[in-house]
Amino acid sequence: MSAASQVTSTSAAAGFSSSEKSSQISDSANEGYNSLDVDSFLQLLINELQNQDPLDPVDNAQMVQQIAQIREIGATDELTNTLSDLSNSQQLVTASGLIGRTVTGLADDQTNTTGEVDKITVETNDDNQTRSVKVHVGQKTMAIENIRQIQTE
Repeated sequence: MSAASQVTSTSAAAGFSSSEKSSQISDSANEGYNSLDVDSFLQLLINELQNQDPLDPVDNAQMVQQIAQIREIGATDELTNTLSDLSNSQQLVTASGLIGRTVTGLADDQTNTTGEVDKITVETNDDNQTRSVKVHVGQKTMAIENIRQIQTE
């Protein structure tokens, strides 16, 4: 890394609070740039561009390359979210097709369970980021991933 880009990177961090700086420094020491999420990366890149050295600005080729990286990261993130939503929808459709059918699998209480699926539910974690589809067999519930056998009538 050149001295100019080190100065640029250092001055780019100036837009962060001291707790954010120390968090990013410790994170980068442990995990490098792999731990950055899209928002953190974009904020860092924008700060870098805003705080660049006016006597030695980023040339046009570097600017185009960075803009292309931003677009690529945005597109990849959007594709990941779309595929995740599609997977969740597919699990819900699959589970709804199991209502009234006999299944065997591992219930949430870690017992082997066999019985007719009464209903399905969708549970989310506390921050509503992760969904899981559950099937109900009598008083037991099991994640759709834990179904081992589906019997045809």
